[in-house]
Amino acid sequence: MQIELRSLLRGVPTVAALCGVRVDWGKRPQGDPYPAICLHLIGDREGHTLQGADGLSQGRVQVDCYAETYGDAAAVARAVRDALDGYRGGGFRGVFLEATRDNTERGSNEPDRAARVSMDFLVNWRESNA
Repeated sequence: MQIELRSLLRGVPTVAALCGVRVDWGKRPQGDPYPAICLHLIGDREGHTLQGADGLSQGRVQVDCYAETYGDAAAVARAVRDALDGYRGGGFRGVFLEATRDNTERGSNEPDRAARVSMDFLVNWRESNA
């Protein structure tokens, strides 16, 4: 699911126009410019029936949208939300926005840190397209 979600976001024209290929899992590369997106797998659980695993999993993915200004971070977040909320295709059985948070990584001595908009998505995923 991680590879496919990253590829999906990189392939969305509005996201690519804002971020290029700067969509990464876990952390952003040091010195990488803004705007950019960082993805975090917050949780993942596999579905089960009485016969065992059913192949359908549901994960929570945090999508952090970074930019130099809040307005630019919000624009990236809108592009991501428009692309993912309600998305279904390939192994994705449904992607739904769960929560949104606005914040900054600025501290009192760090005025050049990026603004950030974070969103949590519930991702329903089936490894096989069966």
